[in-house]
Amino acid sequence: MNLSLVNRVKNAFSSFSEQKAYSLTDPAAFELFGVRPTYSGVNVSGQSALYVPAVLQAVRLISETIGSLPCKVYRETKEGKEAAKDHSAYRIVHRRANEYTGAGEMRTALTADALIRGNGFARIIRFDDGRPYALDRLDPSTVTILKDKLTGAPVYRVAEEAGTRDYHFSEILHVPSFLGTSPIAFGKEGIGLAAILERHGAQFFGSGARPTGIISNDKPQGGENGTKTSNNIRKSFREWQTAASGDPLILDAGWKYDQPAMTSTDAQFLENRVEQVNEIARIFGVPPHLLFQLDRATWSNAEQMGASFLQLCLRPWLDRWQDAYATVLLSEDEQDTAYFEFVVDDLLRADAAARTANMTALVTNRIMTPNEVRAILNLPPLPGGDDLTNPHTTSNAAPVQSLDTAPAKEPA
Repeated sequence: MNLSLVNRVKNAFSSFSEQKAYSLTDPAAFELFGVRPTYSGVNVSGQSALYVPAVLQAVRLISETIGSLPCKVYRETKEGKEAAKDHSAYRIVHRRANEYTGAGEMRTALTADALIRGNGFARIIRFDDGRPYALDRLDPSTVTILKDKLTGAPVYRVAEEAGTRDYHFSEILHVPSFLGTSPIAFGKEGIGLAAILERHGAQFFGSGARPTGIISNDKPQGGENGTKTSNNIRKSFREWQTAASGDPLILDAGWKYDQPAMTSTDAQFLENRVEQVNEIARIFGVPPHLLFQLDRATWSNAEQMGASFLQLCLRPWLDRWQDAYATVLLSEDEQDTAYFEFVVDDLLRADAAARTANMTALVTNRIMTPNEVRAILNLPPLPGGDDLTNPHTTSNAAPVQSLDTAPAKEPA
C-alpha cells in the first residue's frame, strides 16, 4: 500500500478531536484521502489520463525533450567557465545515470513521474569516499516526504524489502511538479471532459454511426406479412443505394422515409474536442501547436511559440532539475564554484537568425564581449576576447607605415 496514502489517512483521523461519521458519497470523505472525484463522474488518474491523446503528447513532449537536452557540470574560472569533465557527477548527468540507464533516459522517466504522479525520485549510490557513482530510480508510490522537526528539511521515507528506511535529503534526488502535485490532478475536470468526448465518438462510430435514413409506417405491420414487407423494403432500399442512378425512392402502402438531421450538439462535437485540446495545453503549459492543434499556428508565429515553450514551460522544469542535481551531486564547498546547466541551443535553432543578429548587435555596440557571447554558446574563450571592441571598426591587419617615417631609398 502507498505509504503516503496511509500517512494521510492517519493524519486526517488524528486531527479530529471529535468523532464524525462520513458517507462514502460525501465529498469530505474523499478529502480525507487527498482525492476529489470529477463532476463528470469520469475516473481520471495519472495512468488513465494517458489514454487521452493530448495528455499523452503533452507528457511525452515535456519529458522526452528534457531527456534529450544535454546537461553538463561547469566550473567557474578566471576566464569564465569550463566543463568539469573530471567531476564524478559529469558522467552521471551527461552520459550514464547507472550501468543500465542513460542520463537522458533517467531524466525522461523522472520527469514523467513528476508529471503523472507529482514527484520523481532517485536514490544516490556513492563511492566509499562519498563521491556520487550512480542514480537508481524509485517508484513514487514507495516514497513518503516527511519533515525534520528541528531543521525543517525534508526526509524521505522509502519502503524497501526489509521495511522502511529514512533518507537524508542529500541522498534522494527529488524532482517535484508544481506544488508537488501532478498537473493531471489539478486539471482532471478538463481531462475528464476530453475523455467523455473520446468515449462518445468511439461509441458513436463503434455502433455503426448515425443511420442514413429511417423508414416507418403509421399503420401496424405485425405478423408474418409485416416481416416479409419490411424485408422487401430493406432489399429495395439497398438496391436503390447500390444503383445510384439518381432515380427517386418510391415507397407505397403508407411507408415514409426520413433522413435524420444533425443536432446542434453533434455539429459542435469537433469544436468541443478542439477546445479540450487547448484546455489540456493550458494545464501543462504547452503551446497548442505542439499538441498538433494547428488552427492558430502560422509560419511566422510557430517560431515564437517554440521559444515560448522553452521559456514558459521547459525553463521551470530545467531549473528544478539543476537545483536537484546540485543538492545531491555537489558538496557544500563545490556548490560555490560548480553548477549544472542544460544546453538548449537545439531548441533555439529555429530562430537562429534573430539570435545571431541580437548577439552581433550586443558585441558591436560594446555591451558584451565576444567571450561573454561565446560563454552563452558554451564555447571556450578566445585570446583577446575580453575587450569591449567593435569588430567592424577594429582591424587585425599590420599597421601601415607612414611616409614621413619610411626609410629613404638608397641611390642607384
